[in-house]
Amino acid sequence: MSKLSRVRVVGPLAPHAPGFRRDLAGRGYSPHTAADLMYLLAHLSRWLGERGLDAGDLTAGRVERFLCDRTAAGYVHHLTPRALRPLLGYLGRIGTLPKAEATETVPGAIDALVAELATFLAGERGLAVRTVEKYTEITRRFLAFRGAGPHADGLALAELSAGELDAFLLAESTRLGARSLRGVVTGLRALLRFLAVKGVVAPGLAATLPVAPGWRRGSAGRVLDRGEVARLLAGCDRRRAAGRRDYAMLVLMVRLGLRANEVAALRLADVDWRGGEILVSGKGGRRERLPLPVDVGRAVADYCRRGRPHSGERALFLHARAPYGPISRTGVGEIVRRACRRAGLGPVGAHRLRHTAATAMRRGGAPLGEIAQVLRHRNHVTTTVYVNVAAEELRPLTREWPGAVA
Repeated sequence: MSKLSRVRVVGPLAPHAPGFRRDLAGRGYSPHTAADLMYLLAHLSRWLGERGLDAGDLTAGRVERFLCDRTAAGYVHHLTPRALRPLLGYLGRIGTLPKAEATETVPGAIDALVAELATFLAGERGLAVRTVEKYTEITRRFLAFRGAGPHADGLALAELSAGELDAFLLAESTRLGARSLRGVVTGLRALLRFLAVKGVVAPGLAATLPVAPGWRRGSAGRVLDRGEVARLLAGCDRRRAAGRRDYAMLVLMVRLGLRANEVAALRLADVDWRGGEILVSGKGGRRERLPLPVDVGRAVADYCRRGRPHSGERALFLHARAPYGPISRTGVGEIVRRACRRAGLGPVGAHRLRHTAATAMRRGGAPLGEIAQVLRHRNHVTTTVYVNVAAEELRPLTREWPGAVA
């Protein structure tokens, strides 16, 4: 008899035990982790029953009380609100939690604010989907950063100060280049204007944000040479599922120049194995097909066959640990940074691999127009940011000035 089947649940949550067990299995949790979560369900159900409560009484305050009582009873594992997320998430999805608490406990105060911000940016500001996703992701990072400090017990946005904004930007500057940091400042400005409209913060708080330095010609940042690319790829342990996934993602970036968000957005149906093509969702909602080189196709196929978890998710790249959800753009960037550390390289952002791909094509003799097609640039001049191009190469791409020369 397995450890999971030995878990006995009594009390008001007992009817939900079979469904929760199936949900854990479907999300890819290991038997050991699933058993721990089932024991947590049993303890919570018994705690509710002893107090004459049911699932509809499971407010945020009572969840906190339950955790405190478990600590006082001497339990040493799973005593954090994070440990309850899978269970509360399931109860929220089936409509068992009290409606007034659903937003507060699942998905949480941060998720509720981010959802409201996304609605505002898309509806009131009319921003594109990609832009909304970018700004909400920055908001999540900022709120998570702020939560690590004195405001860990609540958002307390009315107390937001310019010093906290500066501290976050300083932390971000240690891992981002000037161009990316400018995007973070823009995202924070969108958040602060939204909070000002709601009357939460003063309208002038957005003006306290520093001006991030812009990009300058000749400072596009270093690219990896062939040896460094080889070390980056060799650092992936392809004997393990996570290593096969990381290798496939890195190959897509260093060979085809895919952006981090484009890698994260790939779906199983986007790979045309018979046609040897891959469908990429780029900027502005454009979907464009690229040829799938043999080495890139082999890396992706190896991951799909021997590394990708069995899941109902249709995203191509999934987390290596349960729950097996899609990897975000931020997750792709973190995978690149970990690969750099394994290879003994300095920190390199995911977008730097796009520059590396363009430079490798240029060194291989590819003309500027061909590189622009692979990178999916509408304006060939944009491609010159990625590679060093002589002025003579730009002349065939430009039109003559109409009329006589003054």
